[in-house]
Amino acid sequence: MYNHRILPFYMTYPLPIGYQDDNTAVRDMEYLQQLYPAEARKCQKAVAKTLDRLDYEGSMIYDEYPDRWQLYKISKNIMDQMKRDEECECSDRDIPSERWERLTDLIQIVLFNEVFRRRHCTKRGFLNF
Repeated sequence: MYNHRILPFYMTYPLPIGYQDDNTAVRDMEYLQQLYPAEARKCQKAVAKTLDRLDYEGSMIYDEYPDRWQLYKISKNIMDQMKRDEECECSDRDIPSERWERLTDLIQIVLFNEVFRRRHCTKRGFLNF
């Protein structure tokens, strides 16, 4: 005996609404990172370059609880590298020290965000929560 059941219209969609595009969160994050101010984009590039070297299996960024002091040391190394690069580019100008103090916090925030993104993105680019 054949029992035909009538389904509501929302159940006839090919995929549930939440699963239509799993890549949406990654695309949104990448788009919003493109909207960062110029200084933040410089920090983002420097952080991404550093984390590309640390992005391997067994890296400390993939520990269950990454060491806080290691992350601060990485951010300090990024800051030092940015200082050296900027001194080479504009040796005739004096860069105020208060700018570097602000950038220290910004680099740490961008670093922690990027570590989070790399920890929760799978090989296919979907967020893995």
